[in-house]
Amino acid sequence: MADISANDAALAPAGSRQAGLTTSDGRPLKSALARSSRRARRRAFLLVLPLLLFILITFVVPIGQMLQRSVKNDGFSANMPQLSAWFHDNPRGTEPDDAAWAALAADLTAAAQARTVGVVGTRINYDMPGTRSLFTSAGRQARGGIEPPYREAILEMDAKWGDPRLWSVMREASSPYTSNFYLAAVDRTRDDQGEVVAAPAQQQIYVKLFMRTFWLSLVITFTTFLLGFPVAHLLATLPMRQSNLLMILVLLPFWTSLLVRTTAWIVLLQQQGVVNDVLVWLGVIGNTQRLQMIFNQTGTIIAMTHILLPFMILPLYSVMRTINPSYVRAARSLGATSWTAFRRIYFPQTLPGLGAGALLVFILAVGYYITPALVGGSSGQLISNMIAMHMTQTLNWSMAAALAALLLGGVLILYWVYDRLVGIDNLKLG
Repeated sequence: MADISANDAALAPAGSRQAGLTTSDGRPLKSALARSSRRARRRAFLLVLPLLLFILITFVVPIGQMLQRSVKNDGFSANMPQLSAWFHDNPRGTEPDDAAWAALAADLTAAAQARTVGVVGTRINYDMPGTRSLFTSAGRQARGGIEPPYREAILEMDAKWGDPRLWSVMREASSPYTSNFYLAAVDRTRDDQGEVVAAPAQQQIYVKLFMRTFWLSLVITFTTFLLGFPVAHLLATLPMRQSNLLMILVLLPFWTSLLVRTTAWIVLLQQQGVVNDVLVWLGVIGNTQRLQMIFNQTGTIIAMTHILLPFMILPLYSVMRTINPSYVRAARSLGATSWTAFRRIYFPQTLPGLGAGALLVFILAVGYYITPALVGGSSGQLISNMIAMHMTQTLNWSMAAALAALLLGGVLILYWVYDRLVGIDNLKLG
């Protein structure tokens, strides 16, 4: 009978055998293993908690604030509450009545006394350029109060207060949340009836900037591939001692200030610079035919290609170093030409490194600011320069946030397309 019980226990399911086992102190083994697993997970979570908090504070929260800023601007609604309430109670198309003019007079007086009329004017000026002075002038005159009849008194200050376009813009700004900044970021606006229409031709600049940014980023990515692939292949095939020596030359730009490298390209590429002097000395061009290679798109492409080239070489090198050279030799021994062996055997194995390098270079190029600002001129500026201008000069942070959000969305879409076509799992950064 004892042998039968032992055989039955041996033939029992693993779960039932484990449930009957105990630890040295008499606790069930299953519960002890579960407790140990929970303790290990908790320890691992506590180890990565500082990194999660760092990412949350320095990355997630700022992006969240940026996205909120792109749709929220209460410069008008917070300082013109009575007029905002009138807009809320009366549908679009309602002509301003005596109550509307009275609310405008009361809000102008209160804003002038609180010295916030400039904030109100700045908010309206974002959607209707040239109106900030209208508000500040009215604020100076309304500081002592506005006497009825309010409509005639305000129109006496400036006849522009009767412009239907101004009232339409104030209605849009009466809500702290708006999509107008995103509309402006794609060269759209709203007419007097609130319909989305194309912005005036002289104000349509952002779509062109986005297209230029993505186009130049693609050109820079392709150029770094053409220059970086042979260098990475040479580094991967040379003996380790010589490869390490050349790798120092690849890494040397990282040890030099970005500002110094960009300034050096200005010296090299300007019309009286080294490159033009050498071309004139060789007789390639005449002294009066010096090339304009700086303060345009050419200067942006050359300088950014040089700066971002290591980000293409290093992922390619890390992948090429692991490729077994016997694969190509086997293809050659089976009758394949050098080009066929490279195209069908070697190059496909470098795609993970190529994808990682292209993704790195493209994302860095899309958001680059210093180099285009210094060498790009008017035709080589990218969308990042326009974002910086709104942040530092016009102080239109909502517009800057909307442009940045669209740029982030475009990068994420390209990232998703890359994942669908190639696969993020195939990326190899080294």
